[in-house]
Amino acid sequence: MIRLFVMDVDGTMTDGAIYLDGSVGEFKRFDVRDGLGISRLISSGVKTAIISGRDSPATDRRARELGIGLVLQGVKDKLVELKKMSRDMSLDPEEVGYIGDDVNDCPCIIWAGRGFAPSDAVPEARKAADIVTSAAGGYGAVREAVEHILHINGSKRTR
Repeated sequence: MIRLFVMDVDGTMTDGAIYLDGSVGEFKRFDVRDGLGISRLISSGVKTAIISGRDSPATDRRARELGIGLVLQGVKDKLVELKKMSRDMSLDPEEVGYIGDDVNDCPCIIWAGRGFAPSDAVPEARKAADIVTSAAGGYGAVREAVEHILHINGSKRTR
């Protein structure tokens, strides 16, 4: 059973594009269906978290909107944080799901009991993953991972 689902942001929850307005503004595109899936996952009792290598107010806002419990940004070594988070929650790796799209996510994808990568992830991440979604990052990849977790946890599917 997966009790914690941890997500990378850029290229996973988003399509990987970062729009800068030339001042201090940054825009990201999030998929609303991913968001509904995350909300349903939380309702089923699974804890959710974000570990991102970048700092972004847009990520903070989206996490608040969805009720994502823990958001770590500007993280250099994601695996260190994932292991600490799991330890703090008294979870074994088998109880953790992780989705990421790039080489800095590979250690987390491998360590987690269920590692996911979007279809457009770098080859190293796809190879590291237990499951590669048919959807690309920012276009339903998170929702597919959520569907899988709900299924293996015995919860009602969200589609």
